[in-house]
Amino acid sequence: MNSGIDLQQSVIEILSNLGLPPGVAKLVWLPLPMVLMLVTAVLGVFTGVWLERKISAAAQQRIGPEYIGPLGILAPAADGLKLLFKEDITPGNADAVLFTIGPALVVIPVFLSYLVVPFGQNMLISDLSIGVFLWIALSSIAPIGLLMSGYASNNKYSLLGGLRAAAQSISYEIPLALAVLAVVMMSNSLSTIDIVNQQSGYGILGWNVWRQPVGLLLFWIAALAECERLPFDLPEAEEEIVAGYQTEYSGMKFALFYIGSYVNLVLSALFVAILYFGGWGFPVPLEQVASLLGVSETNAVFQVVMAAIGIVTTLLKAYFFIFLAILLRWTVPRVRIDQLLDLGWKFLLPVGLANLLLTAGLKLTFPFAFGG
Repeated sequence: MNSGIDLQQSVIEILSNLGLPPGVAKLVWLPLPMVLMLVTAVLGVFTGVWLERKISAAAQQRIGPEYIGPLGILAPAADGLKLLFKEDITPGNADAVLFTIGPALVVIPVFLSYLVVPFGQNMLISDLSIGVFLWIALSSIAPIGLLMSGYASNNKYSLLGGLRAAAQSISYEIPLALAVLAVVMMSNSLSTIDIVNQQSGYGILGWNVWRQPVGLLLFWIAALAECERLPFDLPEAEEEIVAGYQTEYSGMKFALFYIGSYVNLVLSALFVAILYFGGWGFPVPLEQVASLLGVSETNAVFQVVMAAIGIVTTLLKAYFFIFLAILLRWTVPRVRIDQLLDLGWKFLLPVGLANLLLTAGLKLTFPFAFGG
């Protein structure tokens, strides 16, 4: 079911009512999804670093950054400036070309994945018919960059970190895809917009989390492993392999790995909100909200206001899971590499297959409840 909000049409209608020609109103609309994507991705890095410090400090009964701006919010900017002006060193025996390309291969696919992230109705850059699997395909490119970085560094610890990253990605990408496939089966579409619309119309009761609790757990564990978050940060386990694939890196090349990590964490949290928690959908159906306010659902101003609140709702849902990921990092110890691979191949993969078969069976048996 559609949520009833057509943000693009409503914004163009309001701008036209203010006196702008329809063609100019459309030109005003066009950059808005791109700007929202860039702001979310870039600010997501700064917000993630700041939250990492504050939440870890609270978990360890410390204060954390306090005086670098209000509540220490300028600490991530200070980190960025430091890394920007830090000397960029390339080891003498390293492969300079591959050493430079590696970090770029890690970051670029993550930013490209934001093409299919819907922050609200029509608030995305491209509504592709293969949206979620484009993200999975792009996420599989990053380990190539990590392996390339480890190999090009001409360092045994770096190479071992790159090999671990590739093994980890292969192990957890299959359970991740199986969890996504179960959601796709219920919504009959690979489009992120269609997946959110399939959950709308019934408020909180329509969200996929109630029909896919196992899939949600499977997806979140696999996503944390893809982001190399503790307890799955084996490719850069300091006690074993120094800093893994980034041992020889410094300056902005070193910073690119962390930018990719935090942007990927925000991206994964956004996909959790979209796939399982109704995206921009409200806990209360839109019809009830319009009825309580005494306005028509098709009112342009009402639709723009509710769509803006929907964008904030999507971000709040995502940042709740970012909070959980950071809290988990400072709570759970790192697993061993054999435990990591056993969890992926011997537990998550069979559970993912069973969940997919169960979803198919329930869809045939209860087509109304499971999107038949």
